[in-house]
Amino acid sequence: MRLYVSADMEGTAGVCSWAQVDPANAFEYPTYRRYMTQEVVAAIAGARAAETCEVLVNDSHWDMRNLLWDDLPHDVRVISGARKPLSMSEGAQDRYDAAFFTGYHAKIGDAGAVLAHTYSNETIYNVSINGRRCSEALLNAALLGTYGTPVVLITGDAGTVAAAREDLPWITGVAVKEAIGYYAANTMTPAAARDAIAEGAREAIARRREAKTFRFEPPIELTIDTAGVEHADFIELLPRFERTAGRSVRFRTDDYIEAFHAFLVAMRLASAANLPA
Repeated sequence: MRLYVSADMEGTAGVCSWAQVDPANAFEYPTYRRYMTQEVVAAIAGARAAETCEVLVNDSHWDMRNLLWDDLPHDVRVISGARKPLSMSEGAQDRYDAAFFTGYHAKIGDAGAVLAHTYSNETIYNVSINGRRCSEALLNAALLGTYGTPVVLITGDAGTVAAAREDLPWITGVAVKEAIGYYAANTMTPAAARDAIAEGAREAIARRREAKTFRFEPPIELTIDTAGVEHADFIELLPRFERTAGRSVRFRTDDYIEAFHAFLVAMRLASAANLPA
């Protein structure tokens, strides 16, 4: 069996502050990248307890150079580094039998969610596909689904797990913490979280044949609401993007992969507006 793992960090047990997940923070970040790595290792171990797995891990947080190499199983492959063509879903071009999302978080604007955002909280206020507000999990699940891979496990806070189950009802969810507002959580210890994730992963693989691929049906309408007018100013310059309001743009296509690429390009271009004028 071939397993794909997209590993984020904000949904890791214990995380409740940007300082803990920011590589520039020399005090807290080293501890929490270790917890992130250990949760990935637990997910792989749980999957392999159910079935022999060939594993690809895509480091999906911040600069995407977070995982501690020496702590990973020696036989996994890892995609590391930022500005990947498919970002958090890089590697999904090759079909897998199942996918895990570890350390994921809720979408921007969700209440009861720790550090909720959608790709860039400085640039993006909301992302919708065909009128449905999307989290990173849903955007990435749709891309994996377009390539034929079902997502069978998600770990993160309780709000993230609940939202994922609304769109992917077959998914196994492991809630390692409950939000107390945006910057606080009632959380499992890292050790307890690892045990829960390993068991959830084992269950997810044991039930993987019940899972389905998630797709958005064409025609695809991507709507981006930006954090500021200046971000939409930049995106409007891209071909086939239409300005619909001061902070809103729209992109239409029949191909979800094209829409996903358009979203990433738009977000990256718009982020230039955050630089000093």
